[in-house]
Amino acid sequence: MKYGMNLLLWTDDATKEDFFPVLERLKKMGFDGVEIPVFDLDPAKYAKLGKRLDAIGLQRTAVTVRTVDDNPISPDRAVREKGVAMNKAVLDCCQAGGMKLLVGPYYAALGHFTGRGPTAQEWSHGVESMRQVAVHAETCGVTLALEPLNRFEIYLLNSAADGARFVREVAHPRCRLMYDTFHANIEEKSISSAIAGCASELAHVHISENDRSTPGRGQVNWAESFDALQRIGYDGWLTIEAFGQALPALAAATKIWRPMFENEEKLAADGLAFMQREWTRRSSSPLAARKAG
Repeated sequence: MKYGMNLLLWTDDATKEDFFPVLERLKKMGFDGVEIPVFDLDPAKYAKLGKRLDAIGLQRTAVTVRTVDDNPISPDRAVREKGVAMNKAVLDCCQAGGMKLLVGPYYAALGHFTGRGPTAQEWSHGVESMRQVAVHAETCGVTLALEPLNRFEIYLLNSAADGARFVREVAHPRCRLMYDTFHANIEEKSISSAIAGCASELAHVHISENDRSTPGRGQVNWAESFDALQRIGYDGWLTIEAFGQALPALAAATKIWRPMFENEEKLAADGLAFMQREWTRRSSSPLAARKAG
């Protein structure tokens, strides 16, 4: 198991020199890696960051989003093509920085709604767009991990079952699925069934509390979540995703209007300890031992 920390808790640009001390402290805490926001599409910046992370021994994944101006499911072909091109540019940055996994809801525009659910045409556009992106991901040595979001943030993929079906239709080995405990807490009727149903497609997990603060301090059913992941033999990243008020634009997008935790580094340390404790407990259980034997 690898433990990660999404850097959007602090910044939307981890390539800045003054952010490097935070990376060093996360390494000292015991994180295996960090999740890097990729919004500025300059590969040289991520190449420099990658070298710095290699030097301190931090692995990395990446996260990005698409907007209405580059929406891969738009009815406008030019907009769809721009979405594909932007996702390919993100992958080029991932390749430069050594990020082997790109996560997020970049299959459609974040926060854009039509007033209805997804149409068959939008679904088809999304599948075709992601096939093109997956082909480029193969050349970059990066795997896509598409993230279903709750109904208030996106409308194409809202559940693990939606995501698994979408990935199967894309039908490319570089296109897989991500599971996020925050979104699942809203959308899934059964956590165990949701995780079991996407086991074959699952490549990444976000550990995120129901109020986006410190994992383990809210109402997510953590026992069922970790038990279900252990049952399917998941052995990828467990990456904390939390949001605060450090970035005003992001706070507005995530609707964080009040302080949710004491400070960012305490959230990271406490969240890491929580993940390690819960996973170690299950890994050393009699059930886990029987499976290993």
